[in-house]
Amino acid sequence: MIWRKIGSMSNYSSIIRSFRWLNSPEWNVIVFSFLLSFFWEIQQMQFYQVPSEISCFDINKNCTLATVGDVAISLASFWTVAALSKSRQWVHQPSCKQISIFTLIGVAITIVFEALATGQLGLWAYAEFMPTIPFLGTGLVPLAMWLLVPPLTIWFVKRQLSNVTRTSSKSI
Repeated sequence: MIWRKIGSMSNYSSIIRSFRWLNSPEWNVIVFSFLLSFFWEIQQMQFYQVPSEISCFDINKNCTLATVGDVAISLASFWTVAALSKSRQWVHQPSCKQISIFTLIGVAITIVFEALATGQLGLWAYAEFMPTIPFLGTGLVPLAMWLLVPPLTIWFVKRQLSNVTRTSSKSI
């Protein structure tokens, strides 16, 4: 009986309205960017030099830390586009220009950070078979992430926010 009451659409909508921050574009960028980036980080591990004695826990910890950095880049990209668009709601109807700016900020930051991390900072090294961009030395796999994940993130955010809007309007 109680599950019927909890599961009703009007109760669901009132619960969601009480947690308005769950419907913010930033929160959705964080969630979808984290999920997509973490998946990518795990999959690309084979393109990096990883000591054979490293534990599964340490690999997951390192990928999680890298993912947190990816999320920070995504948020910085989101806020840059929001500032240029003069609206945090640009993700509801993103233009090609907005998606391009969102994506290219991540690409630019990645090129700089990968150069520092594999160079002066020595944080990690690429495996021999990692394809790199001539002259820059940036790995194509981490660069590809920033060409694919941002547009996917925006697609998921737009879809999620439009579903929330539709659900909220039906219950009113």
